Amino acid sequence: MGVTFVTLAITAGFRSASSVLIIPLEDSFGWGREQVSLAVAINVLVYGLVAPFAAALMERFGIRRVVMSALLSVSAGAGLTIFMNAPWQLMALWGFVVGASTGSLALVFAATVANRWFVEKRGIVIGVLTASSATGQLIFLPGLSRIAEVNGWKSVSLTITFVALALLPLVWLFLKERPQDVGVLPYGAPDNWQPPAKSSMSAGALAIDTLKQASKKKDFWYLFGSFFVCGLSTNGLIGTHFIPAAHDHGMGTTTAASLLALVGVFDLVGTIASGWLTDKYDPRKLLFFYYGFRGLSLLLLPSILFASIHPSTLVFVIFYGLDWVATVPPTIMLCRTILGPERATVVYGWVFVAHQIGGAIAAFGAAVLRVQFGDYAIAFYISAVLCLITSYFVLQIAKGQSREAITT
Repeated sequence: MGVTFVTLAITAGFRSASSVLIIPLEDSFGWGREQVSLAVAINVLVYGLVAPFAAALMERFGIRRVVMSALLSVSAGAGLTIFMNAPWQLMALWGFVVGASTGSLALVFAATVANRWFVEKRGIVIGVLTASSATGQLIFLPGLSRIAEVNGWKSVSLTITFVALALLPLVWLFLKERPQDVGVLPYGAPDNWQPPAKSSMSAGALAIDTLKQASKKKDFWYLFGSFFVCGLSTNGLIGTHFIPAAHDHGMGTTTAASLLALVGVFDLVGTIASGWLTDKYDPRKLLFFYYGFRGLSLLLLPSILFASIHPSTLVFVIFYGLDWVATVPPTIMLCRTILGPERATVVYGWVFVAHQIGGAIAAFGAAVLRVQFGDYAIAFYISAVLCLITSYFVLQIAKGQSREAITT
């Protein structure tokens, strides 16, 4: 769990670099915001599309091999960006290579570890591992922003390259595949516990077959739709455009990056708390409150962006931060109801695809709306309304089933 947390936190730092690079790349190459944002949108989309296949590959070939291969690809993709001179190269390297690599280190990695190593306290474990993204954001965002300002955007790419390589020995030495490999049972498992049967399908076939089976169930589409809105309203919109939006209002880039990192501080608290709550309360009701509060926060955002930090800005940072990825633990728990625990991680991989599709649409769409209307207000309002609508539909998941039936 500790190795997974560190790996996910550093990977989140890699992904947070996209919001730091938008303005430096515009200034350096003269590219339009929609061109740079399209590369970010591709990154967000590919990040999600590889998730179910990464989950299947982990089941087939092992976690350690997949994670190490992904880290090597991140290092190569980020390092090669220093030689680019055209937008299509940014889209290819940052969009496809880094997007696919970090997608293999996404929350399906956390879900795989939690499902394999924990029977009891699974919710809080997922919460802690999910919170690693906030930790990475908190550690890396201000630093990367400062590096970009002082040494230029290429230094950000090189930093990511070398940190990814430095992670390889940690993963190789300390990341274990399954509890039985070291002679222990999963946490909280009874003495007669038996591991789920390993699928005989290839990784690709397992991912595709899981999608075919899950798509026949209405609850899968409720989860798919809700996580689409989750991605649209978090990493796609705020994660990508908060710094440029604040910059539009006269706020310094480093100050805006520090505020976004502060969102990560409260996200860390909120997501761990969400994991604890998921072990105790109905995950559908938790999602109702999470999406509702997020929608209300986004409705207020256009009126509280200033050139300097005001109390209302900090109120948004606190409430939005507590809700940033609190949706993940209850969503992963609900994925177990679709096709059972054996395929829960792969089901979550497909649900996560929706998260990143929503994020990609917001990353590019918000830039287009900003170019057309001069600011991000309409993008924030659209996202807020979608969150409020979603808060109703999540209550329809597994309708008629008790909390105990869902979380077992």
